[in-house]
Amino acid sequence: MINETYEKARVVNFSDAVFSIVMTLLILEVAVPTPTTLNTLDFNDVLTNRIPDFIGLIVSFLVSALYWIGHIRIMRFVSVVTGKLLWLNIFFLLAIVVLPFSTAMYVNGFNYAGPFIFYCINLSVIGLFNLLMLRYVYRFEKQKTGFTRLKYRWYRARGINVMVIWIIASVLALVLPSFSRIIFLMLFVFQFLIDRRFKKMLRLQEQS
Repeated sequence: MINETYEKARVVNFSDAVFSIVMTLLILEVAVPTPTTLNTLDFNDVLTNRIPDFIGLIVSFLVSALYWIGHIRIMRFVSVVTGKLLWLNIFFLLAIVVLPFSTAMYVNGFNYAGPFIFYCINLSVIGLFNLLMLRYVYRFEKQKTGFTRLKYRWYRARGINVMVIWIIASVLALVLPSFSRIIFLMLFVFQFLIDRRFKKMLRLQEQS
């Protein structure tokens, strides 16, 4: 059986287009005040009522950006797009396009556990497919395109960090709902620490 391969540029361009559309759609979840609302409410109250909308927008946009950057890093080491990688990428993008919907559910049910847990599961599934793609590319391209084991461990640590934080947030939503809404900030703290550690290891490796 012939193993089909696909043009890398088309896969990357399609993926970038999906990311750009999804990240743009997120702003549509911020409700625009009607003239009646502006006439009856103080403008500060109008903005205050939309705080959950902006939280959902900012969190989803930044997390999408992290996954997009991760996708760029993965595809940089791909020499051949196989059928398996193509389908992993498709399922990864499927989870991405659900994000505006899960964000809207989270925002509209801001004080309820169910919508937030669904949102966290969506982000965790994105992280899972990101890790599956990363593992496949490393095994297929190992040492062929400069994808060293150290770089694989670095990107894997970043991916696990994002996925685990959202899994923890979904669990905490049932017992510590307020804390579960802010634990995502640790994502960026751990990301910084992971990057600093592995950049140092890469420098030492290059010097040896």
